[in-house]
Amino acid sequence: MSTFGRDTTTDEVLEGMDLSGRRFVVTGAASGLGRESARALAAHGASVTLLARSRDRAEGALAEVGAMVPGADLQAGVADLGDLSSIRAFADTYLAGHDTVDVLINNAGVMACPFGRTADGFETQFGTNHLGHFLLTALLYPAIARGDGPRVVTLTSAGHSRADVDLEDPNFEHSEYTPWEAYGRAKTANALFARELARRAGPSGLQSYAVHPGGIVTDLGRHLTDELIHEMADFARRRSAAVTGEPRNMHFKTVEAGAATQVWAATTPELAGNNGAYLADCGVGVLGADPGVNGFQPYLLDDDHAAALWTLSEKLVGQTFEP
Repeated sequence: MSTFGRDTTTDEVLEGMDLSGRRFVVTGAASGLGRESARALAAHGASVTLLARSRDRAEGALAEVGAMVPGADLQAGVADLGDLSSIRAFADTYLAGHDTVDVLINNAGVMACPFGRTADGFETQFGTNHLGHFLLTALLYPAIARGDGPRVVTLTSAGHSRADVDLEDPNFEHSEYTPWEAYGRAKTANALFARELARRAGPSGLQSYAVHPGGIVTDLGRHLTDELIHEMADFARRRSAAVTGEPRNMHFKTVEAGAATQVWAATTPELAGNNGAYLADCGVGVLGADPGVNGFQPYLLDDDHAAALWTLSEKLVGQTFEP
């Protein structure tokens, strides 16, 4: 298994790899981990479609990554994950021009934002982080299934330990909204989706993984107030103390280290036999360990809940997804 760890960078993960001829689609590629993933993959010969929620952001990312990797095979795409019609429009355009996707990296997200609703009426974090990526993956799946050793990598978070996903009230129509609870629900949904996708499509050759990138200062934290930051740090200390007996402060990674696990998940040959796994620090997560490091909660292994989430997601986005 991997000799990499917490502070391994994207370039270290990809050292010696030639990704020429492989096609990647990366959501949230305008900044942070998405942009760094796109840069690293392109630097090793991959063809990369950089998705962002607006044309300006997508074309800006294209220019920035292109400047860092001269001659790279890059394309810009627009998919606002909080708007199902935008996702459908991108998928139609992409499939009209491409036969395959070898790797889809569901990287984009929002975190701990004030209560809001997406264009289609879903709670913002559940709608954007989970439902948007569920629909995108479903619509691109014909091309993914034709890919060479296809993979789908979906970002989750240690924040999943805040809450299991609530299938009875996914949009906070009856329960009190708190930003961190909503984030926890959405990140649990991401991990359950990755696991259920592996169960359904694994027999056909697809690999699907959920990735906790670690703590990184990026645009993802744009909604964080001083109060939310204090609450996050306090929760992390209490969470580690409950598991290890010692309260630990959060460790923050560089962007290059933060993006390493998703790039590793997208490319490594070392994950055979771990389809559907929760990954962290360039390794397989540990049930019951500190989620602030590489641990995860038992409810991420609830296959009945994962299957029910899949069925609910199909209903909410109006799209059957049968890999």
